[in-house]
Amino acid sequence: MDFLLECIGFPPDTSLEEIVDLVLRDGEPAAWRGEPERHRRLGLGSGLEIRIDRDHGREHWSVLPQFQVPHRLRVAVDEIRTPPDSPFDALIHGWAAPPLDPEEARLQPGAYRLSAFVTDARRLPRKLPFGHVLALSIAGFALDVSHVGPERGALGASIGDGDGGPRIAPLGSPEDPGGCSDVSLRIERILHLENPITRVPVEVLEVEAPERPLQLFVSRWQLEKDSLPQPRPGWRVEGTFLFSGRIAGGLPGPVRGAGDRFG
Repeated sequence: MDFLLECIGFPPDTSLEEIVDLVLRDGEPAAWRGEPERHRRLGLGSGLEIRIDRDHGREHWSVLPQFQVPHRLRVAVDEIRTPPDSPFDALIHGWAAPPLDPEEARLQPGAYRLSAFVTDARRLPRKLPFGHVLALSIAGFALDVSHVGPERGALGASIGDGDGGPRIAPLGSPEDPGGCSDVSLRIERILHLENPITRVPVEVLEVEAPERPLQLFVSRWQLEKDSLPQPRPGWRVEGTFLFSGRIAGGLPGPVRGAGDRFG
């Protein structure tokens, strides 16, 4: 997924080999990822980072962007999948922003469905109670952006939830990559960062979502290629995003209550 690196300021012609060499030289072991020489990260400042992995049996390194989101998103988890070829990752499915009252949560499990990868799956216990609430620190990286612009009236309403509000819909086909969602979200503000390696500006789109805003990254090169304008606060962004991050809290203690459990 080399194109995901465009979202944090690496041009399309960037050499992956050079990035890997840089992380091997200046980076540090990635926590909860396995052998330090095979799983490394390099912080770029302001929450941006690169992670490289090479599991046993693989010839090439995987190179992926990460972002340390400054706040936590509560997710009531109803399914966890561990990819067979990536034991240090977990795909979490659940309801984001569940009610604080457990009785109310039985009637309304959450504000919207969410599918996201966590890169520190080794922190998870072998089993969790169904509906257990984890705090996740996740960001979305654009696989494809289809629209950036002002609200689109009736069309915008049909794409959203009936009134032009936020829409987040995980992809559900078995052929779809995990952790991906189609979104239609209003941009509340834009944080301006810079990739210190390429000196390319990086925009973090903070978008409206129930309970907590989400942070999205888009490729300036994809926007230019598809003749899409640069995002602005108050506009809407639509497209398909991969959500990934880390567990930020909510892990159960050594003694867990009885009830339905899942793995």
